[in-house]
Amino acid sequence: MPALEFANSPAALAPGVADTLPSPLETEIRAIYARSPLYGQRFPLHADPLKWSCYSEIPVLSKQEIVERGHQAFFGDYAEVERGLRDKRFEYEATGGTTQSPMTVIMEDGWWNAQTERAYRASPILREFVGRPYRKCVLAPVGCSSNLCPYEDHPFPNRYFDGTVYLNLSSDPFAFLDPEWDRIVLELQATQPEVLEGEPVYLSLLARAVQKRGVKVPSIRAVILTYGKASAQHGRRIAEAFPAPQVDLYGSTEAGYLFVGEAFKDNSQVIDENAFVELTPWQGLSDVFQIAVTTRGREAMPLLRYRTGDIVQKFPTGYRVLGRESGLYFRPDGSLVSPTDIDAALPANFACWHYMLVQTSAVRWDFHYVADHTATSEVETRLAGLLGEGVRVNAFRRKFIAPAASGKFSLLKPLAK
Repeated sequence: MPALEFANSPAALAPGVADTLPSPLETEIRAIYARSPLYGQRFPLHADPLKWSCYSEIPVLSKQEIVERGHQAFFGDYAEVERGLRDKRFEYEATGGTTQSPMTVIMEDGWWNAQTERAYRASPILREFVGRPYRKCVLAPVGCSSNLCPYEDHPFPNRYFDGTVYLNLSSDPFAFLDPEWDRIVLELQATQPEVLEGEPVYLSLLARAVQKRGVKVPSIRAVILTYGKASAQHGRRIAEAFPAPQVDLYGSTEAGYLFVGEAFKDNSQVIDENAFVELTPWQGLSDVFQIAVTTRGREAMPLLRYRTGDIVQKFPTGYRVLGRESGLYFRPDGSLVSPTDIDAALPANFACWHYMLVQTSAVRWDFHYVADHTATSEVETRLAGLLGEGVRVNAFRRKFIAPAASGKFSLLKPLAK
């Protein structure tokens, strides 16, 4: 059987002998089997060198299976985990994304910081911050970061630790009243961060808040877009207020950071030290793949062939994360529409703080947007042309667009299949 395709650099996957797995991948798989009894129960491994045919028989792991089995299934002695949680050797986080039931994730102490540092090292923009003190502000859904929840009700500067300030006390930035934005902007000015990190909608609304108050933060040297899918509209609004290089940092609470690149440049690369990322051709589309993740060096809840639910597209320059499979749309002719296509279809003179395109029937879509000005009919015409023949789009200017229960936002919501 030929080798399967991975998004990692060739250096991360040394060639195997004949049809056997590369040694770094096999070593990690056997370490995962040794750490977690879950995998041996699902698919026993033999002692001989692993071949690609054997690897392909290892069942992929889904979020639903983790939820159904429970996080306890990853551990031989869960009492040790409970002791570790009391002793702060382990920490836990509940994550559900935008569509899944809540999933508990157990992390060994220090894992989040270590995989974040590896992600920074993999980015030419963020590399300069590794190994030296720097200040960072984070604005994201409460609970998205493993460090947020314990500090969510603490006043400033108690939320300032290890050089990082977590700015928001609750999720849904559209619900922040003016006094809350006053506080956030003031803390941003007081911190004078070199790095600003956040969910794109949150940062877009922060850009609106600082512009409204006539504030500038010249200390910012890099803006990290993470926790959710960024649109070009978000990127432009953020750049107007914070004119610094933007980094697209993709990952999840359960898998860690997986891809990093310049935002909107289609040059994201796998963070090789964090994970092996397997590519499976998707829906017969050229250079479009589902991804399955095998974490590296993870002690608690290591993931093997974990299907994240995300789709990526390969370009000569690197990869573009298209988004969740459930957040992509196929026209009747079988061609794909992603949030990137929506950005390209919007008129050049259109500007908004956030939008969401929602399908309500086979040929009807609603375009909800938050903006300072009402859009012209050209927006409806261009989006209808993008979505296919006979499609009708109605645009609605809104004061707010509600997030999912997780605090995350969607850009494209087709009808469930």
